[in-house]
Amino acid sequence: MAREIGGGPQSGDAAANDEEIRPLAHRLLCYHRDMPTTRIEVPSSAGAYPVVIAPGALVTLPELLDQSAPGAQRLIVSSPLVWDLHHKRFRSVTGNKSPILVPDGERSKNLTTVGRVYEALIEGAADRSVVIIAVGGGVIGDLVGFAAATFLRGVRLVQIPTTLLAQVDSAIGGKVGVNHALGKNLIGAFHPPRLVVADPDVLETLPRREFRSGLYEVLKYGVIASAPLLDRLTQSLPALFDRDAEALAAVITESCRIKAGVVSADERESGLRRVLNFGHTVGHALEAVTKYRRYRHGEAVAYGMLAALSLGVQRGVTPVHAQARVAGIVATFGPLPPVADLSAKEIIAAVGRDKKIVDGALHFVVATQIGETSELTDVTEKDLRDALQSIGIQRP
Repeated sequence: MAREIGGGPQSGDAAANDEEIRPLAHRLLCYHRDMPTTRIEVPSSAGAYPVVIAPGALVTLPELLDQSAPGAQRLIVSSPLVWDLHHKRFRSVTGNKSPILVPDGERSKNLTTVGRVYEALIEGAADRSVVIIAVGGGVIGDLVGFAAATFLRGVRLVQIPTTLLAQVDSAIGGKVGVNHALGKNLIGAFHPPRLVVADPDVLETLPRREFRSGLYEVLKYGVIASAPLLDRLTQSLPALFDRDAEALAAVITESCRIKAGVVSADERESGLRRVLNFGHTVGHALEAVTKYRRYRHGEAVAYGMLAALSLGVQRGVTPVHAQARVAGIVATFGPLPPVADLSAKEIIAAVGRDKKIVDGALHFVVATQIGETSELTDVTEKDLRDALQSIGIQRP
């Protein structure tokens, strides 16, 4: 465990497993096509929208679109890699229309890329009846969602998440936006989708490192809201890494239920929804100071959760056994990129620019036990420095 979170070089680079090959026969045998479809209704100010979860759900996408987002003009926005992997799944939707393809990755999640989406929409004569379908991971979902929220003052959006992280988290809730050089997601809007389709089948092609990134978000939901989900996650980990459909559908469904419950009670993050920021305060700062090049989002959140747990223990609100359990689970997922060379001063400055600052006070979410949280609004710079040191950041 010291090797995992101590900030030094770890045995096995975090990207070393990206090309791991999973046995195709095992994946096919594990898929149960008689699994029921789960439909979660998420209330929003723009009307309730469904989150549809099932292996093979994309086969029914035309019918789902007709039900939730009817319209003759449907345009898909994706990235070249995602489209190359999954375009055959969307033939019944696109017909002869070419998708709008934009660069992926946190470094491309900016206003320049959104501008490319605007240009393509204008050149394609898109009007206010258009339905924009975002096909990709969290970055594509966020930036395409922001384009949909602002093009012609708002057009309809459908989210088709193709990563585990997006399926359990970012595609749900209506928060869309882009990064600024000085901070993550500082430019954004609330724009609920008309439909979200989470099909575990698309996760077959997801590199192992990206898959782990999503598991950290599932872990977050267990820590903040559901001890049983945490138990399920640890017990089914081998099946999850094998991309077993039943195991995936179970953790995706439970994570979506938790997020749907939170965002329906606090759509615009005025209070309760801040619980979803557990691990994200330090996590977003790590992404910003490394210019979105070193960490996958889930990896940064993993470090952020460890820092939050350490801070909670320091302040006497987090039990030591809860900290140890979560740290142990993080270690079982695989190696994290190093943090030892980063500057605590730069990270603290990035935290100070975060959108979680309200009326000058940082709202820092900590765990009071597995499944419950509270907020601290009096976190000092020393508290942050000690928490950063606990995850291996030694530089001033």
